Amino acid sequence: MTHIRRRSRSARLVPSAALAVLAAAGCSTGGGQPAVTVPTPSSRAAAYCEALHKELPETVVDLERSDPEPDSALTAGWGDGAIVLRCGVPRPSRMDDAQSKGVDADGVNWLLEQREDAGPRFTTTYREAYVEVTLATEFAHDITPLSAFAGPVARTVPESL
Repeated sequence: MTHIRRRSRSARLVPSAALAVLAAAGCSTGGGQPAVTVPTPSSRAAAYCEALHKELPETVVDLERSDPEPDSALTAGWGDGAIVLRCGVPRPSRMDDAQSKGVDADGVNWLLEQREDAGPRFTTTYREAYVEVTLATEFAHDITPLSAFAGPVARTVPESL
């Protein structure tokens, strides 16, 4: 009888373990916002990011704010994942590449990284904290969303040079 009880208990743990693995992998279990990895910046950078979070707009290119999971002052989103902002990300290695491309959006400089099968990723340059914005494929050739972030970034994340 004990042997059956142990199997039954193990069988009940399998779905819970599977859900924990899905959550740890950053998968959404449906219905909610997409999961996003929350950065782990220094306390100084986190303070800038928290200030930025308070300044972020409610809409970007007509997309309503819909922050990703897990809830964090270091992440924000619009249009159910069409635009995702993460603040306090590590410095991208592509910044060391002299062939890297950059753009200026209303006085804020951004490193452009084209991603395979996804929209572009932009990361601020010359700032005390790195701010990353990923865009869905419909923005593949459109940096218009970056204009919505230029003012808040300029006001809350000081230049580093």
